[in-house]
Amino acid sequence: MEPHSGHPRRWQILGVMVFSLLAVVLDNTILNVAIKTIADPVHGLGATQSELEWAMNSYTLVFAGLLFTFGVLGDRYGRKRMLMTGMAMFGLASLVSAYAQDPMQLIGARALMGLGGAAIMPATLAIISNVFPFHERGKAIGIWAGGVGIAIAIGPITGGLLLEHFWWGSVFLVNVPIVLVALALITALVPDSRDPDKVGLDPVGVLLSIVGLVSLVYGIVRISDLGTVADVSVVVPSLAGLAILAAFVWYESRIDHPAFDVRHFRNPAFTTAISSVGLVFFSAMGVMFFLAFYWQIVRGFSPLESGALVLPFAIAQLIFSPASARMVDRYGAKALGTAAMVVITLCLAAYALVEVDTPIWILLVLGFVQGAAMANLMPPATTAIMNALPREKAGVGSSMSNVVRQVGGTLGIAVLGAILSAVYRGGMEAGAGAVPEQLRHLVTESISGAAGVAGRLGPHGASLMDAANDAFVEGVHWAALGSAAVALIGTFVVARWMPGRTAQAVSPVVTKAEPEREAAVV
Repeated sequence: MEPHSGHPRRWQILGVMVFSLLAVVLDNTILNVAIKTIADPVHGLGATQSELEWAMNSYTLVFAGLLFTFGVLGDRYGRKRMLMTGMAMFGLASLVSAYAQDPMQLIGARALMGLGGAAIMPATLAIISNVFPFHERGKAIGIWAGGVGIAIAIGPITGGLLLEHFWWGSVFLVNVPIVLVALALITALVPDSRDPDKVGLDPVGVLLSIVGLVSLVYGIVRISDLGTVADVSVVVPSLAGLAILAAFVWYESRIDHPAFDVRHFRNPAFTTAISSVGLVFFSAMGVMFFLAFYWQIVRGFSPLESGALVLPFAIAQLIFSPASARMVDRYGAKALGTAAMVVITLCLAAYALVEVDTPIWILLVLGFVQGAAMANLMPPATTAIMNALPREKAGVGSSMSNVVRQVGGTLGIAVLGAILSAVYRGGMEAGAGAVPEQLRHLVTESISGAAGVAGRLGPHGASLMDAANDAFVEGVHWAALGSAAVALIGTFVVARWMPGRTAQAVSPVVTKAEPEREAAVV
């Protein structure tokens, strides 16, 4: 193909990349509605609260810790090869998860799923950046983000349907046919690409990134486990992770062949885009996490109904993400990004007004508006990240974007969840007065624990659930205000440092090896 003209089958390849990503996104959204069933000792595995948390955290820990490494390996050895390896691993781990016999087996299988997901995510975006020319990249990434919206929409509904008709393992088994079809499509349509510059692999930098990210994310997820940041198992790994990542940045700035050239952070568009992605995911993922409990426990909706209530947010993503590139062309990244951040901040703050009996239509409208705002921020931010790097480093750029998303979202769930838990426990100290002493810790630990105890108390359980619902909603208010405060910081970051319309969009410098690399992509 001609240099920078794009691959002749690039739009079909984009469709394959969106479909390949479907399994990863689908799995995460499905699991949210399956948690209650997996905890059931009769219909599930009888997992405890801690085991459920680690079924989610084991995936997060491996996924976040190895994202950067798989991006580097994809650039080095071939993104198609890395994508197919990740898909096969993800499908096999899904099969093992579906037939897990106890919570520990599920936790281990979920860790293997994280390994596969870490190989898939950066490869999809890197392949898109390599087959599309610079001027079409924004539109392609917008469609890719819209595909994520599709997965967000159908994931909870699919999970709800499966749980109503099949056993809990079906929510993992559904990934297997998706993986098989994706592997066939990748083999037939997707070209391979890699960095033609055969410099050293930088094993020290890769190792520092793995150890630093795993340590940091472990400290973060311990916040969720304990409900507090004031614990040695939170503080020590978090600080150690930050110190190791600082050493990673120092080391990468001083070697001739870094896994990631930290000088890219001097580019305002790149740094602002990375920062906005992290801040938005911190804010939004925390809110979406506690809304799952609000729908199913406070409002009493089934998993299927809870999944359907996510549709407005996902539909807005699907509608507005593909058009985000045109909005940037018309209004400029600074104006559009700032307006989107303002709307996101207001939406998150509005959750502080949600009550136990808030009309459902208000929450649906709120979700749609928030989804539309995020659809006008995330694709342009992702495009700015990818455009700031040379095409041969697309895997590293995609990894950086996804690492910040994952760490930001995990930190948001942990910190905002800790705020919610602290407020909930404070409210339930008095509300659990009539509960037998041996059950009191279950009631004050979480609203799901209170729901389980209330079911054993018969008619007396109604007053306990009223108190639990009120305490949980009060926690939601404080968590929502915290998320809005973080989003407000993101608004100032975008308004201050995001380049405006006067900044010329210049394609990254093409290296001497670029024409050779492009000729090899067929």
